[in-house]
Amino acid sequence: MLASAQRQFTLQKAWRNALPTLRCQLLGKPLPASEKATICTSTIFPPLAVLWHHIVRQCLGDRAEIVIFDCAGTLDPTSVPGATVQRFLNVRHATKIDLWLKKTLQHRKVAWICDDDVFPVNAKVFEVISREFAHPKTATVSFRPRAWWHFEIGRREYQPSGSYCLVINRQIFTEEGLSAQPTDGNTHPTHTGKIWTRYDTLDKANETLIKRGFRCTIAPEKERSECIVGFNGTSIAALLLNRFCSADALLSYLHAVTSSQWTGNVFPRCLSALLTADIVRDLYCRVTGEPWQELHLPAKADLMELRTKAEPHLSPSHGLAEIDATEKRLHNILSIKNDAHVG
Repeated sequence: MLASAQRQFTLQKAWRNALPTLRCQLLGKPLPASEKATICTSTIFPPLAVLWHHIVRQCLGDRAEIVIFDCAGTLDPTSVPGATVQRFLNVRHATKIDLWLKKTLQHRKVAWICDDDVFPVNAKVFEVISREFAHPKTATVSFRPRAWWHFEIGRREYQPSGSYCLVINRQIFTEEGLSAQPTDGNTHPTHTGKIWTRYDTLDKANETLIKRGFRCTIAPEKERSECIVGFNGTSIAALLLNRFCSADALLSYLHAVTSSQWTGNVFPRCLSALLTADIVRDLYCRVTGEPWQELHLPAKADLMELRTKAEPHLSPSHGLAEIDATEKRLHNILSIKNDAHVG
């Protein structure tokens, strides 16, 4: 179902983004040289991008430039002031990362790749980046690594850096001839009991860098929790809202899910994404002062009823406590700004 929703979304949005994508690839110019960090994200969920931009600007100020690839084709650039917005086809994330690394940021020392539901919320992140890149062999610094498998290289274990919030030494990456593309052939151990045969986005490059003697650093957990807060899989909500013609149709579909299906993987991810979208709805209104006009997202009370029905059947790996904690933290971050303004 999710794969079908992904294809439907991509095809429906292509008419808005095909020509801008072609222009970007053929005629687009790289950003000028700058010592500032450059954070690149892509979105199929414009209200989330507006919220993400607002929080990043609040927490990091003007110490970072922001590039947003709008794969929905409906993000108003005036809603993300100061950011570079590029409409782009909803191709695989690795393709966008390769474009950022090889063209958009070719005059920049580092590239900061960040999902639009992962929020850098503490300027201490720059201290960590500077400290790690002071070592000349550091190729990447990860603030949100993968947790369900690990590399085994030369009798040592290495945690995969992931692509959710990763700062890359662009010069090393390009000189080593690497790509962010996923591929088959992953034989490294997993922690879930399931066989994992794919290298996801940037995983193969991660492995290659380690084998060639470069440092792919994972920021310590304490620093990660101080600097980064985020959700997981929020884009699924955008796919569901695009696929179903009404909130009632979406609710009917999910209320038909059986108890055994809630113990699986797909439907808990859908529920988590929709609950996150509800949080985004609240926070979007808070930062913009305007209602979010999304008629296909069920009302909060209906989503809470669905959560009550599904939650007893969810596996521990799909627990919803982390969503609640992230919501609370983001509200607290926005409250700090409001309190400072009043003071």
